[in-house]
Amino acid sequence: MSKVSWDDKTMARQNGIVQPLLTDLYQITMAYAYWKSGKVNDAAVFDLFFRTNPFQGEFTIFAGLEECLKFLQNFHYSDSDIEYLRQTLPSTIEPAFFDYLKDLTCKDIILSAIEEGSVVFPRVPLLRVEGPLIIAQLLETTLLTLVNFASLMATNAARYRMFAGKHISLLEFGLRRAQGPDGGLSASKYSYIGGFDGTSNVLAGKMFNIPVKGTHAHSYVTSFSTLDDIQRVTLQHAETREKCNLLEKALDWRNRLSPILDASPEEASDGELAALISYALAFPSGFLALVDTYDVKRSGLLNFCAVALALHECGYTAVGIRIDSGDLAYLSVLARDTFKKIADTFDLPWFAKLTIVASNDINEDTILSLHEQGHAIDCFGIGTHLVTCQRQPALGCVYKLVEINGQPRIKLSQDVGKVTIPGHKKAYRLFGADGHALIDLLQRSSEAAPEVGQKVLCRHPFQESKRAYVIPSKVEHLYKIYWKDGHINTAPKPLSEVRERVQASLRTLRQDIKRNLNPTPYKVAVSDDLYNFIHDLWLQNAPIGELS
Repeated sequence: MSKVSWDDKTMARQNGIVQPLLTDLYQITMAYAYWKSGKVNDAAVFDLFFRTNPFQGEFTIFAGLEECLKFLQNFHYSDSDIEYLRQTLPSTIEPAFFDYLKDLTCKDIILSAIEEGSVVFPRVPLLRVEGPLIIAQLLETTLLTLVNFASLMATNAARYRMFAGKHISLLEFGLRRAQGPDGGLSASKYSYIGGFDGTSNVLAGKMFNIPVKGTHAHSYVTSFSTLDDIQRVTLQHAETREKCNLLEKALDWRNRLSPILDASPEEASDGELAALISYALAFPSGFLALVDTYDVKRSGLLNFCAVALALHECGYTAVGIRIDSGDLAYLSVLARDTFKKIADTFDLPWFAKLTIVASNDINEDTILSLHEQGHAIDCFGIGTHLVTCQRQPALGCVYKLVEINGQPRIKLSQDVGKVTIPGHKKAYRLFGADGHALIDLLQRSSEAAPEVGQKVLCRHPFQESKRAYVIPSKVEHLYKIYWKDGHINTAPKPLSEVRERVQASLRTLRQDIKRNLNPTPYKVAVSDDLYNFIHDLWLQNAPIGELS
């Protein structure tokens, strides 16, 4: 296959921290021990996979592949890296080993992977790394850190998207609460992949072409005390270009709205009105205001509606409000009823459809509860619970040697869940007659691929009695070669396409697998040949005890 070009700008966006020294020390000490043992030319196969789906769910979204490819393309120990290792490793390390590291690249590595944005399941390798043992070993920690959080974050975002529903916008507001700047950027990127519509993170917007959204903070409102704090009160009419006095118009509208909304101008905050007028003067075409700084019912809604109607007189249409505290279901319904009442009273249909954004420590349970209560929210701004993955802080991907020099390797454990599936494998997704994904099947690479309409025996990898025949209506080969011969073999998809892939992949799952409460586990099986291969190898490697 011909080399796929990947432009310099794309590569330039690699995080500078992602480099060969972003690894655990034992990877380098093992590399030296391999080198000393004469294993430089040993050929290895490693699988990167996870054992359990996160968030008590039954699916995971695979993400992070693009960053893995950038890492492979840029893998090189710099002079300063070599000097640091000389000073850090024991003095007994032979100097020739550092020369070996200095010339090391990923030109002999083959990386196969599932397409980024795909729904994936436990035990099915997300990445398969083939190549010289030493370099394949040195990739472990970095590949894990690039895949673990990315996949966890994309899965978390996809779950929020599922529970919010198709017609509600989701914005990621988590940078200030994220696990450092790198965690913040990753969270913005992978929440967008998972289905969020935008981010407050300006750098993420620039780097990844994600829509950036935001309003203003409570501090903006509290920085105004009286109407005298407004320095400029006029703006040009959007069409006639005549001067409009927004302060006069807003005060007039506040008095007119008072009896309609049963809210007194005397109770409403003049400082808040001054803040909203000033913000509207700055952003007349994008006026979305925070209304809960003091009291939504007595002050915020009255002041917002007065300014929104004043803007309308000047030829502009307000966007809506954000509510950041209190009873979100009640306040959103109150706001919607208020907007509808004004729309009917003044024959302004657009006013009834103003956007209502809700924030305030929202998580999955909050969204489900709001749906049950009944709400009028159009958009959720979600931060802490999303970007820190509070329900589960890590996915738990592992990287295991499954073959060396053509010989399979198996890791045994008294915990059957930790026993690895050995050998060079291929993976297929088999679809049922209803068009939904039915089962993922792992086979030895030497086996023929399953065929549509042909009966396939699928077995649980470790429980002999669990087996079933499947006649697939469609067979999807899960792996593509993404890196070979020192270059990108299959170019990663743009972020927008990965985002679409997530939703398309989720649609292939039955609803009972995706539901929040007691979801049905998706089945992952091995072929009959691989099953027998696993258990023969298990018996060969398991020690035989002696009773006395």
